Amino acid sequence: MAEEFTAQLSLRDGRWRLYVVLLSTTERWPDHPFGHAVPTFTERTDALSVLGFEPVPGAEWTWTEDSENPDDPASPVVLIAAVRVRSWAGAGA
Repeated sequence: MAEEFTAQLSLRDGRWRLYVVLLSTTERWPDHPFGHAVPTFTERTDALSVLGFEPVPGAEWTWTEDSENPDDPASPVVLIAAVRVRSWAGAGA
């Protein structure tokens, strides 16, 4: 069975970026840059595929609002989406 990870989509400096969080490793986190428009579900899934991952069956994207500076209520909002993913190696498992 393939190991599961969390993929996150975040907006930083006006551009969206998708990355897979690889905790407890020194490996570089796989990532995919997007432009200024919010990536569609299909664009996100296609980017995960290019990175060698797919959403875990039944997984849904969740959206969270955060702030760049938690101590400042006027700080710009940071939107983060997340979904559970698995590597393609586990797709047939």
